[in-house]
Amino acid sequence: MNSVILGASYIMVHAPDMVIHNGSTQTTERTVNPNSEYLKEIKNNLRTFDQVVGYLPNQVYIGNITPDELAKHEMPWFDKPMEGATREGRFGEIMPQDEFILLMQICDVFDLVKLEKEFVTATKAKLMNHPLFDDGLLGRIKEGEELDTIKRFVEKEHAEAIYNNGVLVGCVKRAHDIDINLSGHVMFENLVSKASNVLALLNLVSKNNINKEEIEYIIECSEEACGDVNQRGGGNFAKACAEVAGFVNATGADTRGFCAAPTHAIIEAAALVKAGVYKKVIVSAGGSTAKLGMNGKDHLKKGYPILEDTIGGFAVLIGENDGVNPEINLDLVGRHTVGTGSSPQAVITSLVSSLDKAGMKITDVDKYSVEMQNPEVTKPAGAGDVPMANYKMIAALAVKRGEMDKKDLEEFTKKHGMTGWAPTQGHIPSGIPYLGFCREDILSGKIKNAMIIGKGSLFLGRMTNLFDGVSFIIEANKGRQEEKSAISEEEVKTLIAKALKDFASNLLNE
Repeated sequence: MNSVILGASYIMVHAPDMVIHNGSTQTTERTVNPNSEYLKEIKNNLRTFDQVVGYLPNQVYIGNITPDELAKHEMPWFDKPMEGATREGRFGEIMPQDEFILLMQICDVFDLVKLEKEFVTATKAKLMNHPLFDDGLLGRIKEGEELDTIKRFVEKEHAEAIYNNGVLVGCVKRAHDIDINLSGHVMFENLVSKASNVLALLNLVSKNNINKEEIEYIIECSEEACGDVNQRGGGNFAKACAEVAGFVNATGADTRGFCAAPTHAIIEAAALVKAGVYKKVIVSAGGSTAKLGMNGKDHLKKGYPILEDTIGGFAVLIGENDGVNPEINLDLVGRHTVGTGSSPQAVITSLVSSLDKAGMKITDVDKYSVEMQNPEVTKPAGAGDVPMANYKMIAALAVKRGEMDKKDLEEFTKKHGMTGWAPTQGHIPSGIPYLGFCREDILSGKIKNAMIIGKGSLFLGRMTNLFDGVSFIIEANKGRQEEKSAISEEEVKTLIAKALKDFASNLLNE
C-alpha cells in the first residue's frame, strides 16, 4: 500500500542582522564596493519582528491563513499587516533572531558558538517560556563569555561575528586553523541550517502529537553541505539534527539536488516506507543565510523594505498507510531525464506527463504546487510571478493536448493554481510549502488530489548544464473506500451462520 503524509511543519526565523552580515548579496557588495549607497541604506530598511509576523505571506507559511485568503489581498502586502497576527501558527512558528542565536548554541556540539554573558542571560529567560524547549535543550546552553574574549576571537582568530540589533553578541569560531571547509564562515552557515532544521523538527513533533521514539529515519534535503578538506559535502545533517531534536531511535542521511531536493526526498521516504524498510520517515530541511537579502537592491529601488529577511525550514512525516491520511501515489512519479531537454516547456511537460500512466488529464489534478515563491519578492527583481508562470505553462500544455479550450486558460490558473507565499530560500519554495494545506484540504474533502513539483538548477554547481525536476501525486486515501465496499470479518461470520441455519432448516422441512 502507498505511504501517507501524517503531518508537516513550517518555521521561519527573523534574521535582520544576518541579512547585513551573512547574506551573499551584502557580503559581496561589501567586498566589491564597501562604500556603496545600498550598504548605507539597508539598515534603515529592515523590518521589525512584529512587521515580519504580521506579513501576510509569512502567516500563510506557518498556517494561520490559507493561500486562497492571501489571494484576496492585492499587492503590495508589506504595508498591509494582518491584524491579530501571532508568531505561532497551525504548522509552526516565526522565531525572533535573539532566540535563534541561542538555539544555534544549543545545536553546537564542538563548543564553537561563543555568546556574551548578558545576552545569554536575557535570552535564556525568553527560551525558558518557549513550550518546545525542555530542560534537556535548555541544559545545553553554556554560560556566556566576556565581550573582550569574543572580540579577540573575531579580530585575531577569524571567527564569524554574530550580531543582534547591530551589537556584537557572539561569534562562531573556526573549527580548524587552515581547512576552509571548517572556517568560521562555513560553520556559521551550517549551524544556522542545522538550528532551523531542528526548530522545524520540534514543531513537527508538537503540532502533530508525534512520539519521537517511533521515528526510524530522517532525510535532510537543504542546500548546505558539511564536511572537511577530505570530503567537503560528506554530511550528515540528518543525524546531527536528529541528535539534538531527541530522535533516539532514528538514523538518516542527506539528499542534495538544489531546489528539487525536497521533492526527491519525499519520493525516497515514501518508497522506503512502502517497501517496509522503515515505518516512519521524516523529510526535513533548514534554511540558508546566503540567500538573505538576495534581491535587496531591487527591493530598495522600488521603495520596498528588505523582504528576504527570514530563514525558512520545514519537516514532513511520512508513514505507513493508516487508511485515513492522503496517499503518495508512487505509480505517478514524474521525472526530468537526462535526455528531456532543459527548456521550461520541456521540463514541465516531462513532469506533468506522468499523468498519462493513469489515463488522467491535466485538468483532473485539483491543485498544482510548483515553485511557490512569494511574487512580492521576485517581481521587483525582474523575475516576475514565478508560480503564475508555471501555471500558465501547465495550462498551455493542457490546451496543446486537447484537454481544454484556450479560452479557459485564465480560469485554469485560478482553479488549479495558487498565489505564492514561500520565502525565496531556494529549496524551501519548491512545491513543499503546500503539503500542510494539501493534507488538510484532502482530509476535509475540499480537493481529491494534488501534484507536487520540484525543480532544480543543476547548472549552478558547474558540473552540468542540465536542469532537474521530479513530481508526485498526493491523493485521497483509498482505504476507507475499500473498507466501505468490502465485507468485514464479522459480517462474513454472520452470513455463514445464516446460511448454515437456512440449510439446516431446509433439511428438516424435507
